[in-house]
Order: sequence, then C-alpha cells, then structure tokens
Amino acid sequence: MSSLAPNPPPAAPEAIDRFSIETPEQTDVSFTIAGIGSRFLAIAFDTLIQGVAAIILIIIGILAVSRLGGNNSSPMWLGAGLFIIWFIIYTGYYALFEAIWNGQTPGKRMARIRVIGDSGRPITPSESVARNLMRIVDSLPSLYGIGVLSILISKQNKRLGDFLAGTIVVHERPLEDVRPIWRAPAAATAQTNKYPTQRLTDEDFALIESFLARRFTLPPETRSQMNRGIAARIAAKLSVPFQDIVGYEKFLEEVATERRSSAQYR
Repeated sequence: MSSLAPNPPPAAPEAIDRFSIETPEQTDVSFTIAGIGSRFLAIAFDTLIQGVAAIILIIIGILAVSRLGGNNSSPMWLGAGLFIIWFIIYTGYYALFEAIWNGQTPGKRMARIRVIGDSGRPITPSESVARNLMRIVDSLPSLYGIGVLSILISKQNKRLGDFLAGTIVVHERPLEDVRPIWRAPAAATAQTNKYPTQRLTDEDFALIESFLARRFTLPPETRSQMNRGIAARIAAKLSVPFQDIVGYEKFLEEVATERRSSAQYR
C-alpha cells in the first residue's frame, strides 16, 4: 500500500518591519521600513550619477590645466577648486534632491523609497541638510561601515544621520496600491449608516479617497485647507450642519467607510 508524503508546512511569511504612527485625528498610518538592500540600491544609482559629474569635472580640469600650461601654481589651485566643488556636489546632492523632491533622490525614486520625518510628515529642508551632513561620518571607514552598523542595530533601520535629523526611510507604494489605514468605528459595519451616502457621486467619493490617501504627504497648511473644503462640500450634499462637524478628517473617514461598507463604489 503506497503512502503519500505529508505536504510540507507552508512557509512563514517574510517578516516586514513596519512603522506606524497615530495622528492627532486618531487615525493610523503605517509605512514599510526600507532595508539595507533597497537603500544600497538607491545609493549605488546616486553614486553613478555623482561619478558622471566627477568625470565631467576631471575633463574640465584637464582642459583648464592644458590652457594654463606655464603657471606652476595653477594646477594646485585648480585641484583645490575642483575638490571644493566635488565636496559641495557630494554633500549637497542628497540634501537638495530630498528637499525639492519630498524626501527622494533619483536613486531613491528608482528604488521606490522615501525619507520622511518620524512623525510621518514630509521631510523639511533643515532635516535634509542635517541628515546628509552626517553622511560623511556614516560612510566611514568605507562603504558606509558606520551607517550599516547603525542600521543593523536600530529597530527602525536608522543610520546616524536619521537619528540626528529625526527621519526614517520607508518604502513607497504606487498610488493605485495606496489604501488609507483608518480606525473605523466598531459599529460602522453592524449598525445603520449614519449618513445618507447614496447622495454622493462616484466623483465625490473619489475626491475623498484621493485626499485621505495623500494627506500625510501634504504640507500642514494645505492639508488643513483641503480637509475643511472637502468636508464642507460633502456635508452640504449630505445635509449635515457644517458647524456640528468635530474633526473634518474623521468625518471624511466615516463617510468613506460607510460608502465602502455599502458597496456603492465601483
């Protein structure tokens, strides 16, 4: 009588480090922390770009030296000037891109990772400068030895620059994969809906979803203006007195939760 070997137990899912915060509006947002692999992929790409810039500087330097020929001191001053320019490129490259690209450099954008503040808000220019000035220390003695050691020890994969600036590097998901993480009221799924969400159009609901998905990447002033404006528009359609709303984002979350629970979003 033949016997069948038992099926092997299913493999345990890969552990994923997550970083969660609770906002003042009592909503939860969760990020996947970027590991050493994705961060080194980003650094490699950024280093390639910087290497191209260095080659261009060397070519310019050679051409300049060939023109200055007879002056013995010119090559020394030229070399010092090129070193200063290269130092500015090395330290300023990351800080500039992270400040203007909302926490991303070309390498980070390629690797789909981003730098954010510990509070979940976008990184500020001063934080970007602080974390990247410390990059010189993190890169010692070679190949980011200190930085790698710090990442391995830290629970949130932080290098020294992240500790100094109060930042964290997280994975970025495509917009179509983004789902707001809400703390929906427990009674929302079992009780009668609080709002007549059938009055809302698909465009209204898409506006709510889009805001809730993007709100943590918005500047505080813009976020405040948008949540108030959208809440006013939705409240008018639902015949909800605007002055009675306590927490505009909480109101929008409740409306979105009820709409989804009704399966009215196509």
